[in-house]
Amino acid sequence: MEGGVSFWPALMLSSILGWVVASSSFDLTRRVRALTQPWVTRRVLADTPSILRVQVNPKDVLDFLSLYRENFGIFGSLVDSQQRFHHGFLDNMFSVLSCVVSVPFYTGFLPILFWSGHSKLARQMTLLMAFCDYIGNSIKDVVSAPRPSCPSVRRVTATEDEKENAMEYGLPSSHCLNTVCLSGYMLHYVLGHYPQRDGIDIAIWFGLVFLFVMLIGVGRVYLGMHSLIDVVAGISFGLVIFAFWLMVHGYVDEFIISGQNVTYFWASLSLLLSFAYPNPELPTPSFEYHTAFNGVAFGIVTGIQQTYIHYHHDNVPRIFSPQLPVAVFLGRVLVGIPTILIVKFCSKAIAKWLLPIVCNTLGVPIVSSCYVPTLKGSDSKDKSDGKQSGYYLQKLVAVFPRKAYDVDTGIRFLQYAGLAWSVVDLVPSLFSHLNL
Repeated sequence: MEGGVSFWPALMLSSILGWVVASSSFDLTRRVRALTQPWVTRRVLADTPSILRVQVNPKDVLDFLSLYRENFGIFGSLVDSQQRFHHGFLDNMFSVLSCVVSVPFYTGFLPILFWSGHSKLARQMTLLMAFCDYIGNSIKDVVSAPRPSCPSVRRVTATEDEKENAMEYGLPSSHCLNTVCLSGYMLHYVLGHYPQRDGIDIAIWFGLVFLFVMLIGVGRVYLGMHSLIDVVAGISFGLVIFAFWLMVHGYVDEFIISGQNVTYFWASLSLLLSFAYPNPELPTPSFEYHTAFNGVAFGIVTGIQQTYIHYHHDNVPRIFSPQLPVAVFLGRVLVGIPTILIVKFCSKAIAKWLLPIVCNTLGVPIVSSCYVPTLKGSDSKDKSDGKQSGYYLQKLVAVFPRKAYDVDTGIRFLQYAGLAWSVVDLVPSLFSHLNL
C-alpha cells in the first residue's frame, strides 16, 4: 500500500511534466486550435439567427418553462407573469441564475458548507470546481473560439463578474459545465447519505437537476453569452468530467486525509498546472480564474490534511443537529466571513512584498500586470555577479526558460491559498475557542 501511495502521485506529476514538455516542443496548442477553431467559429455564426429568435421572441423560452407547469407550480406563475413583463423578467431571472452558478457564488458558498459540518461534500466540491475550472478554461483558450457577435446579438451583463466572463472565449460554457458537475455531485452526495427515499422522490430530484441545467443552458443563450454549440459542449464535457470524478473521488479523498507527503505533492501539482495551461490566441481572464482556484485547492488540501482529525472527520456536528443549531451556525458565519476576508487581504499584502524579493534573490526576471506598480512594463533583472549568497539558488532555477514571469500569478495563488487555508484551519480553531 505504501508503494502505491508513492507511485501514483509520482506517476501523475511525471505525466503532467511530460505533457508540458511535449506540448511545448510540438506546439500542440496551435495545432489543435488550427483544427478546431474554424469549425467552431462557423457553428457560432450559424447559431446567431437562433439566438436572435430567442431574444426577440421569448415565447420559445416560455414554452420550455411551461413544460414543467403542471409538476412545478412556481413555473406556471412565472409564465403567466412573463406574458406581461417579457424581456425584463427573463433578463432578471437568467441573470440571477447565472450569478447562482458563478465562481464568486461558489467562493462564498463553499466556506459556509464547510462550517455547516458537511466537510466531505465541501472539500470534494471545491476540488471538483478547481478541476472543472482548469479543464473548461484550458479548452476555451486552446480553441479560442469567439462568443456570439455583439452588437448583432444582445448581450446582457448585469454584474461585473459577467462583464469579465464576456472577455473570455466561448466554447465550452463554463456555467453549464460547472452546473452539471456540481449539481450532479451534490445529488450524488444526498442520495448516498440519505438513501431512505422512494422512486418518486429520486425521480423528482433528478428532474429538478435536469431542469436546473437546462435553465442555465437556455439562459446563457438568451443572455447572448454563448451559442448553442458552447452550451452543448459545456454539458457534454461536464458529463464526462462528472463520470470521471465519481470514479476517482474516493481515492482523492483518502489520499488527502491519510496520504504521505500530501502538501509537497499538491504544491508540485499546483506549480506544474500553472505551466500546463495553454496560451490563448489573445489574453483573457481565464488563466487568472484557474490560478485563483488552483490556490484554493492547495489551501484546502493543506488545511484538511493538517486538521482532519480535529475539525473535518465524519462525526463532526452538522447543521440542524442538537450539537449545531441554526443560531450557533449563524454565529459561525458572522465570525468566519470577516476572518477569511482579513486573511485574504493580509495574504495578498504579504505576497506582494515577499514574492518580488524572492524572485530577485533567485534571479528570476519578473513583471507585474497589476499588483506591483513598480514592475509594470519592465523586467526585474538579476544583477548578481556570481559571488553573492543567492548564486547557488539561482543555479537551481536556471532550468526554467529565461523569460519574464508575471509575479501577479504567484500573488494571486498565495492570496487564495491563504483564504482557503483559513476556511478549514484558522476559522475552525476560532470556533473551537469560542465554543461555536
